Amino acid sequence: MRDTPSGCPLQGTPATNAATGPDASHRTESIVAEEKAQLDFSNDMSYGDYLHIDQILSAQHPLSPAHDEMLFIVQHQTSELWMKLMLHELQAAISHIAQDQMAPAFKMLARVSKIMEQLVHAWDVLATMTPPEYSAIRPYLGHSSGFQSYQYRCIEFSLGNKNAAMLKPHAHSAERLALVQAAYAAPSLYDEALKLLARRGIAVPHSHLQRDWTQPYAASEGVEQAWLQVYRNPEQHWDLYQLGEELTDLEDAFRLWRFRHVTTVERVIGFKRGSGGTGGVSYLRRMLDVVLFPEIWTLRTAL
Repeated sequence: MRDTPSGCPLQGTPATNAATGPDASHRTESIVAEEKAQLDFSNDMSYGDYLHIDQILSAQHPLSPAHDEMLFIVQHQTSELWMKLMLHELQAAISHIAQDQMAPAFKMLARVSKIMEQLVHAWDVLATMTPPEYSAIRPYLGHSSGFQSYQYRCIEFSLGNKNAAMLKPHAHSAERLALVQAAYAAPSLYDEALKLLARRGIAVPHSHLQRDWTQPYAASEGVEQAWLQVYRNPEQHWDLYQLGEELTDLEDAFRLWRFRHVTTVERVIGFKRGSGGTGGVSYLRRMLDVVLFPEIWTLRTAL
């Protein structure tokens, strides 16, 4: 019987291996030449130039000697980039709803939900950090915490979870404070959705159409009845029905993000206090009870 070579079954000598060696290299170069790929960027904008890759990749500055701090930094920086896109889409969607432009608003809200899915899966990477690994970098973090993310706070405010106390962590930066204050004072996504229902002739309580937008949203039986009118006649109110389901998708994804956040924190630090001064897991668990669009959920029991 013939001997079977050990190791990789595709392994061979450079002369006989079709996938490697000088011949393969020559073929690759030929493909690049045949496709007329641009290779000289001495006088043109390159991929790295367009994306400012050098600046992005030079923005990681670990303070500890620990290997795992790079994971911690990149995790949070990439989350901030996703949140930047999320805010871009969310604020545009709110504007489109206010102008009765539902088609682009639906596209943007669907994208926001997909971004939330990305943020949910990002916790899987951070969860590879063990308690001893986090403990090695914890003293170097000071009081810095994701609790202080101004982009996250703008997202919470844009989704209706208003809280004046959450302006204070940004008071030291006039520029950031102005951005957070703008989101705090503006009607939320849900506020604009209810105003849209009213413009379509559906009875929405006046108390929920003209109110102090800086106050947290309070659930209303009258608002539930408004949504029930939509959900009981979806063919007649199709775009409003679709809006309701877009809101459901978004809050569903947001709840998953919050849940993965609390479980990851508990896995990594247990019940220690958070670096930002909160109770850590205890604070995050309380946030799980916050409902953004309450009538979108309660109406399902009444259907």
